[in-house]
Amino acid sequence: MSATTNRLKSLPKLSALWAIIKVLSMPRPLVMLGEGSAQRLCRSMADQGITRVLVITDDVLAKLGTVDPLIAELKSHGVETTLFTGVRPDPTFEVVEAGLAACKAARADAILVVGGGSAIDAGKVIALAASTGKTPQQLVGVLKGRKPSLPFFVVTSTSGTGSEASVAAVISDSTTHIKSLLVDPAMVPRAAALDPLITQGMPASVTAETGVDALTHALEGWVSGFSNAETDGYNSTAVRMIFKHLETACNEPKNLAAREAMALASHYAGICLNITAVGYVHAIAHQLGANYGVPHGRANAMVLPHVLTFNKPNCLKKYALLARDLGFASAQQNDSAAADALISNVHSLLSRLPLKNQGDLIKRSDYERIAHDALTEAHGMYSVPRYMVEADVYRMLDGVVAAAR
Repeated sequence: MSATTNRLKSLPKLSALWAIIKVLSMPRPLVMLGEGSAQRLCRSMADQGITRVLVITDDVLAKLGTVDPLIAELKSHGVETTLFTGVRPDPTFEVVEAGLAACKAARADAILVVGGGSAIDAGKVIALAASTGKTPQQLVGVLKGRKPSLPFFVVTSTSGTGSEASVAAVISDSTTHIKSLLVDPAMVPRAAALDPLITQGMPASVTAETGVDALTHALEGWVSGFSNAETDGYNSTAVRMIFKHLETACNEPKNLAAREAMALASHYAGICLNITAVGYVHAIAHQLGANYGVPHGRANAMVLPHVLTFNKPNCLKKYALLARDLGFASAQQNDSAAADALISNVHSLLSRLPLKNQGDLIKRSDYERIAHDALTEAHGMYSVPRYMVEADVYRMLDGVVAAAR
């Protein structure tokens, strides 16, 4: 097995996994929204009788001072804090184990994560391992915790992953790069703050990439075989908000209204991930990240238009419905024309965003491995609207490479 393989490990087959997930109680975090919500979250933690908190973040946010006001707020209410800055992108079991050791050493009775998807995923597993006494590896799979998590809170620093709303976490093996999925409702945080004052520090490129990740969640969820009326409502709203606010958030970093809207759109799409999962865009994008280090949102942006076009024959009515709802097509246009309007508007939005295309990194000699691993992931996990085979993945990759020229 290649060292860059990104295949998800220890997953039940599609029918078994989603049969389990469908009957799970899906908790949702209390959401605090708006300017100053991160500070309000800290006060709420103190009000709950929490006395010792492990604050989990990464070096960048720590050096920027993003977490300092939150630590000060906790301390002002008599809460002791210990800072762990060891989170890295695509967190590994070593990162989680180091965080767990810090949690035990601090005798923490709660965890506060300040960060994006990587920090939140690490925090989820640390909190569950701390309460259950199990190793992170023993929690791989579905419902392995069997106990409530240590009280766990999140302040999001990006607007894209929706991880603060999901029951899952993904942790990587640092040697094989195999990613393991952990699914447990206990990993949903008690509360999450979506504070535009925190996200306003994101560079335009990161704002664009994480925003496209949220857009991809919503669009793939919209056509998932697991979608329902509730997820359709959240996902269509997320797409509308992203089209309306993402460019502004990129071009006007201090525009707090746009930042807040993007945080909420990401959260809406994240809620739906618990039901709809994702699709081929993510399955292929994951391989570009594993093989070439392409950031996840950027990889989604490179793949998304090609998968939308591939899915069109099986998604005419849903594409057309969304296009008309967003004002991209009229009631008089037939479904095919309306579907084309949706795809065209996605193309146009991506072209206006500060997104780097790294399709030139993709090597033809890697096609076979990328296709194998993408299809292994998707066909074990996702209810896609149109089935893809190896030759289809090759054509997707050809399209991505050609678009980079």
